[in-house]
Amino acid sequence: MKIGDSKSTTPVARSAARYAQFGEATGASQTRSITDTARILGIPDAELTAKVRSAIMRLMEEVEALHRELDQRRQRISYLEQLADQDALAPVANRRAFVRELVRIMAFAERYDTESSLIYFDVDGLKSMNDTYGHPAGDATLMRIADVLVGNVREVDVVGRLGGDEFAVILSQADAPTASEKAAPLVATIEAQPFD
Repeated sequence: MKIGDSKSTTPVARSAARYAQFGEATGASQTRSITDTARILGIPDAELTAKVRSAIMRLMEEVEALHRELDQRRQRISYLEQLADQDALAPVANRRAFVRELVRIMAFAERYDTESSLIYFDVDGLKSMNDTYGHPAGDATLMRIADVLVGNVREVDVVGRLGGDEFAVILSQADAPTASEKAAPLVATIEAQPFD
């Protein structure tokens, strides 16, 4: 069978796809020998001419370039997804992501007849702190509060910043008394850590 043969059962596109699949499955890299690649593509040794070797090498380079581009795109998408859901200042969910999680947990609670709770925090005195010490001091205060909240809730709970000085925590599968028991220590922990 020749590569240019119209009756060929191994078109270049299908061969490239098979090579890419083989590369993913075995961790093949650009250093793979042309002979091994030709065997993967179904090209007999007798047809491995200089032109065929050159074509295979170009094909391998293109496949490797496509793998690199795909990896870069995946990293970029992951970064953009994080930006879309994370608050611009603190490492917590932004309002949009928080509301989405709230709707999801409400649907879960309704479907499985469980309780979940919401704790709302409004930071007092942030405006006067911004006016007196500047916005960087206010931002640092908000970041510290976010860190305290994230560090003192479970992995399944969701902490979000809803607005300038407003935070909320969704306590998954927690009833009202449990939420009250959790809210008081969170406030106490925030108050107990003086911030200079």
